[in-house]
Amino acid sequence: MSLLQRLVLVLTVAALLFGVVMLFTFDIIKIEWISFMEIQPSYKPMESPLPVPARSIPIEGAAYIPGQGSPANPVPADEVSVERGRVFFSQNCVQCHGADGAGNGIISGSLLWQPANLTSEAVQVKADGALFLTVSNGILGADGQIHMPALNENLTVRDRWDVVNYIRTLKAAPAP
Repeated sequence: MSLLQRLVLVLTVAALLFGVVMLFTFDIIKIEWISFMEIQPSYKPMESPLPVPARSIPIEGAAYIPGQGSPANPVPADEVSVERGRVFFSQNCVQCHGADGAGNGIISGSLLWQPANLTSEAVQVKADGALFLTVSNGILGADGQIHMPALNENLTVRDRWDVVNYIRTLKAAPAP
């Protein structure tokens, strides 16, 4: 066996042993590998929702046509719709607006603005379509801050109409 063959054999055995040792030290010696997830832009949930692409129609159809005013409510306010709206309201709206819709939710005290009292005359006289657009698009304050997040990514068109139908059932608490 020549000297070159012995050297190749020793290096092969050393590389094999090094590989075996590295397998057992995988959790001990952390090597940071660059992944594509780390170097691309990322968004938190509800942070800067992307606009709908131009000239596109959602799978469930167009909810409304911009510039055509507020849409008409296609969902009858029956028991099923109101109950579905109550469930969606309790999942998405209660933390700010409160269970009774009076704007007294659990986090309302920590917000920079007071959530709307959904039982007030000012809200209840609005058209269903205006409420639908508010639930869909949210409210952007004059200061550029999001005062209410858009729920069009969380709720389907039908779900948003059910929430509107539920809001119609909220009544102001009697004055003491």
